[in-house]
Amino acid sequence: MSHRKLEYLNDNRIIYKRNPVNDEPSYSTEYYDFYEDGTHEYYNLFNNASKITSFRSLKWHSLVLCYLNNWDMSKHARIIRFICDKHNGFVTFKLNEHSVEQIIQQTFWRGIYAPKNKLRKIIFKDFCKLDFNEKMKIVGALLGRKKLIHKEDVYECMINLNDECKKITWKKVADLLKCSERTVIRNVTNELKKEKELLNKQNTN
Repeated sequence: MSHRKLEYLNDNRIIYKRNPVNDEPSYSTEYYDFYEDGTHEYYNLFNNASKITSFRSLKWHSLVLCYLNNWDMSKHARIIRFICDKHNGFVTFKLNEHSVEQIIQQTFWRGIYAPKNKLRKIIFKDFCKLDFNEKMKIVGALLGRKKLIHKEDVYECMINLNDECKKITWKKVADLLKCSERTVIRNVTNELKKEKELLNKQNTN
């Protein structure tokens, strides 16, 4: 269970989620938006119990916060210091003052640009009231209808499993894509293997 102090961000009106701004969904339903070609514009920090487990991930989160909020250095430093404090429930590790200051300086000046983001095809709407099985049925219907399986489809399944705090396995991905586990493994890159390990590790913290 996460004890992340999100109320501090909410009280300070910090934006940590944003739907695509320029990309239009291929079609939209009551429950989700579907982007046939995917979108890099969807940001949704702290959407499950997973905590930040690495300096690299902390840097990315800080960049996204700076980009979404377009704030001054004073507020940037205050919010990032709060997130860097392990007692506030965002990170799993302690940082010394030098590391915190490094994060603040590097991410503020680079935060005017959109941070590199993973491609998303399916974005479930807030308060859609679908349970895990219902969401995965939709994921399978949208992505499993293709004859060819692409690495982007594998990653989309991984992200949706992770969003629901479920352990990622190639068998679960294969079930969603309606193919064999062997087919999934053939389309898995070293990058996807590392991402799978990272996402599963985050869900155990």
